[in-house]
Amino acid sequence: MFGRDEKVSHARLTAVQYIILGIFFLLAYGLWSLQVAQSDRYSSLAEKNRVRNVPILAPRGLILDREGRTIVKNYPSFTALLLRDSSRDLLADSDVIARGLHMDPKEMRERIRKFATMPQYQPIYLKDDITQDELAFIEAHRNELPELDTIMAHRRLYPRNGFMAHLVGYVGEVSEQMLNQPRWELYSPGDVVGKSGAELEYNSILMGKNGYRRAIVNSRGKEVGRLEETPAVPGKQLKLTIDLDLQVAAEQALEGKNGAIVAMDPRNGEILAMVSRPTFDPNNFSIRISRDQWTKLVNDPDHPLLNKAIQAQLAPGSVFKIIMATAGLQEGIAQDMKVTCNGGASFYGRYFKCWVVADHRVHGLVDISKGIYQSCDVFFYTLAQKLGIQRIAKYATAFGLGQKTGIDLPQEASGVMPSEEWKLRNFKQKWYAGETISVGIGQGAVAVTPIQLARAIAGITSDGVMHRPHVAFPQQLPSNLIPASASDDDVRVPIDPKNWEIITNAMANVPTPLGTAGSAHLQGIDFAGKTGSAQTISNMTKAKLARGKADFKDNAWFVGVTPRRSPEIVVAVLFEGGEHGQFAARIAAQVVKAYVDKQRRQPTKVAKGDGNVEVGAVWNATEGDGEVLRSGHFILPASKKRVPLAVAAPGFD
Repeated sequence: MFGRDEKVSHARLTAVQYIILGIFFLLAYGLWSLQVAQSDRYSSLAEKNRVRNVPILAPRGLILDREGRTIVKNYPSFTALLLRDSSRDLLADSDVIARGLHMDPKEMRERIRKFATMPQYQPIYLKDDITQDELAFIEAHRNELPELDTIMAHRRLYPRNGFMAHLVGYVGEVSEQMLNQPRWELYSPGDVVGKSGAELEYNSILMGKNGYRRAIVNSRGKEVGRLEETPAVPGKQLKLTIDLDLQVAAEQALEGKNGAIVAMDPRNGEILAMVSRPTFDPNNFSIRISRDQWTKLVNDPDHPLLNKAIQAQLAPGSVFKIIMATAGLQEGIAQDMKVTCNGGASFYGRYFKCWVVADHRVHGLVDISKGIYQSCDVFFYTLAQKLGIQRIAKYATAFGLGQKTGIDLPQEASGVMPSEEWKLRNFKQKWYAGETISVGIGQGAVAVTPIQLARAIAGITSDGVMHRPHVAFPQQLPSNLIPASASDDDVRVPIDPKNWEIITNAMANVPTPLGTAGSAHLQGIDFAGKTGSAQTISNMTKAKLARGKADFKDNAWFVGVTPRRSPEIVVAVLFEGGEHGQFAARIAAQVVKAYVDKQRRQPTKVAKGDGNVEVGAVWNATEGDGEVLRSGHFILPASKKRVPLAVAAPGFD
């Protein structure tokens, strides 16, 4: 029924056995090939499937004004990275990458060589703030160029047109020279740090701590998984003592001129405004400034990188007469001193002119008060002769001239206050009595900075009390960042109350028809000050040079306060080439008026907000409740009234 059993032939069974044996031989060969013959190759490939640390860059802290309005902010951007933890020849791919990122191939090869001695896990930051087409190039070449990657970065956005550039400063990539200094020894190539101004001074506060994520990558460098992530710690905010409304007024007052303005609260040393002209655009530094741009800035004869408020060392001219008056009164010499000015006088065999000779006038009989508000040179020549250089230097040094003020900004200059010891130490020569005459009117070897002059006059009008100038509130700083030099402490120089009244009352007559700055008078404001003009070269030298007088115009100075005694604000103005102090006084008057007007009205803000108000906007969007238009105006939401961008939103595009 079922049929007989069928048997497999011996030949067929043998064939099947040989086939199975062959399969085993093939498997054994494959195993041998993997484990022995090509073990190095596959081991290398396996090694490339490993963990990579990808940095997460920390954003720098915002910089705010005293009312919490943003001065410096950040914007998101992409940075091109070159990863060095693969076996690829980076130099071989450098030309292709350079073309795709619009870089100089030579510069790129140099950056690769520069990092040759660094650990391989540390990537090279190739290009900051890359464009959309450069980002597309990287994405399109992920397979061919696995060493090329991108990372999110937060770039600095500064006010435009150099607004507050010298005070705020700028950031840039840490240089090799900086890395050799103790302050920067813990930083790495590619780190972005403060290079000047408050950005440099308070870099440790503003700079956060970078994080990282651990990613699993395959042999082609492609990320195939993530293990863990340590988030970046953003930098802390820095609130400055600057009042943006006053800063705007100061910037506008000096617009189109070279020089500096310092506005300070004499009661505590807080800097309310600081301007230096000409200026520069710090946004050019926040990515990477070109060699041509840098060369142009460095070689500019007007020195746009110099913060003239704290670094310009120039003769103060007649503003120095306030120091002289204080010394003369305190020493009991000037109270009853009267001098007849006929346009000049002879001292030690040389004739010294008074400035009024140029106007074909004379001052006549002059006492200490008239000597101040009409700035009579002959009176102060005579006073200088009676005081002598040692007593002059004693009072000038007591009020901080010839030494740093201790302001919390880098590279402050110390100026020069000459004396017998100074000349012997620096020139190995003795001091001649005739040299004292020029010093008496703020000429000769005397050299001051605007911040020094502001502090000195503030001290005299504040009954001899001087505070260390500062741009950041000390209470927000860690103890190790609070300056601790001798000049940081409050200084008190005793002044007799009667002498104090004589000086300040005379200063109050300066911006009136009686004084040298009548055109700077402010109706209804107790405004006092002192004008000055100082030669940049001697008249004899000027006459010998081929260039005209216009190339060597006198510098104009003015330091003013309100009110005249125990003032709330002091404003020092240096107007380079301004010739006459009255023109510097007009500039200072604009700043003082802006301050008084703000104090008299209910304080208003540039835009509404929650206490962290933006000065302006950089995108086509709304910041606070105001909108910046492409036409360069700022719309206040309440009235929809257009106001100039320079006033409502200083410096932002």
